[in-house]
Amino acid sequence: MAAVMKKSKVQSPKSKVFGKSGAPHADFRAKTEGQRPKSEARSPLTEPSRNVIFGLLPVLEALRAGGRRIEKILIADGAREHRIAEIIELARTAHVSFQRQPRESLAKLIEPGANHQGVVALTAAADYADADALLEKIAAKERPLVLVLDGVEDPRNLGAILRVAECAGADGTFIPEHRAASLTETVVKTSAGATEYTPIAKVKNLNRLIEELKRNNIWVVGTSGEAKTHYADWDWNQPCALVLGSEGKGLHRLVAENCDALVKIPMQGKIESLNVSVAAGVILFEAVRQREEEGKRRKGEEEN
Repeated sequence: MAAVMKKSKVQSPKSKVFGKSGAPHADFRAKTEGQRPKSEARSPLTEPSRNVIFGLLPVLEALRAGGRRIEKILIADGAREHRIAEIIELARTAHVSFQRQPRESLAKLIEPGANHQGVVALTAAADYADADALLEKIAAKERPLVLVLDGVEDPRNLGAILRVAECAGADGTFIPEHRAASLTETVVKTSAGATEYTPIAKVKNLNRLIEELKRNNIWVVGTSGEAKTHYADWDWNQPCALVLGSEGKGLHRLVAENCDALVKIPMQGKIESLNVSVAAGVILFEAVRQREEEGKRRKGEEEN
């Protein structure tokens, strides 16, 4: 029988879900399949992409105009042009993260032979939803189903998760601003078009988001191999937010502690866990199954 709990109605004024993020600590593990050795791992920052702006003036004007969503600015080691200082200042004002990278890393992001002049801006391949507006919209629904991702860094995993979320009819997905994959072309392609339909919002602090979800009477359910509750024993007919951890590390300690409950997918073989996108599919479609069964039950009662 599904676990059912009553959540107290707590009303609070609308507050922002943006803020300072807590320090990560990984006690809850969910190892992924086929993980490459560190020496062979490819960083999302070094994968070629057309979603870049490069050169001092183009990046400077993009920041001044504010019309494009800039995810991150990469500055070549040793770059000291006076305009670099202006770019850094504008990035800080716009809350855009920046970091130093070897010049050869920047060169891999642009066309061969092009001159990046020591600066490359990475832009989003799809639009993000406003986090507060999305939260308000979700809270107004009778039985929202929300996805929260705690540091999923692989862009293909993120794309696959967003595809599952859209197919399962999830009302929205929240991802952290830092230490997580962004909406790159790889994500958009892997999602098979799901990014065009499912709202995705970035937040600075997942723990603050979790508190906001709770205040809006949404159960926050995390995943952990150490959990005692079977994922199918949870009552997904309630307003729920499913929280999935990163590849190899799982949920950060504070995120896990702040969840209302933790559930697990029992493994029957020798491998310790599923790929995070597969786990998302298993649990989200269990929620779909339960809700469809509940809908049939209610319809039968009305007919009788």
